[in-house]
Amino acid sequence: MAQNIYDNPEFFAGYSQLPRSIHGLDGAPEWPAVRAMLPRLARKRIVDLGCGFGWFARWARRQGAASVLGLDISENMIARAKAETSDAAIEYRISDLELLELPPASFDLAYSALAFHYIADFRRLAGMVHRSLRPGAHLVFTIEHPIYMAAAHPRWWTDEDGRKTWPVNRYSVEGERRTDWLANGVVKYHRTIGKTLNTLIGAGFAIRHVEEFAPTEAQIADNPGLEEEVERPMMLLVSAQA
Repeated sequence: MAQNIYDNPEFFAGYSQLPRSIHGLDGAPEWPAVRAMLPRLARKRIVDLGCGFGWFARWARRQGAASVLGLDISENMIARAKAETSDAAIEYRISDLELLELPPASFDLAYSALAFHYIADFRRLAGMVHRSLRPGAHLVFTIEHPIYMAAAHPRWWTDEDGRKTWPVNRYSVEGERRTDWLANGVVKYHRTIGKTLNTLIGAGFAIRHVEEFAPTEAQIADNPGLEEEVERPMMLLVSAQA
């Protein structure tokens, strides 16, 4: 069973104050890059894995999606998503992605934002998602970049030339990593980029696009705090096809 950190009161309170929690998709700097990777959504049946507050589900319906099934392990997330949604074509369910079961060939798109790095058995999940997609359907997801997750320290240090450095800790050693972010003891699972992509290929996916997200100059000018994202990638964006 995956750790349900989002129902930790301390974590949920902090998460609810993040820009992406307040402003939705427009509060996520990577959203324009993710949006460019998505297929046309008109008449698509979509499953949103780790749907959170339901921002993507509601946006997808505005783009013409036929239906969206939003799944999340957090009761807090699902309650908030339901409270902010009034659309019979969107369904939300509490679901542990570690134990996910989906009907075969039922969806035209599987989408996930910053959820898969909480999953220990990514091979099982990738296989289940592939099974649930119709031939030619897409999987588009974002995860915390493995380099960011493998950081030795949650902060920069400066080398002798005055350059910022982000130290990486045992990148090739995969498995559970614990971090203190919004709450103590948040469990995530580190996998190299190669392991992530090869797991998808092994499940039957064809990789269509991979992006190591970096903000644009315009985004940095608007939000100077994003400048550090140029030094090391924080997110990995992947598009694959069944």
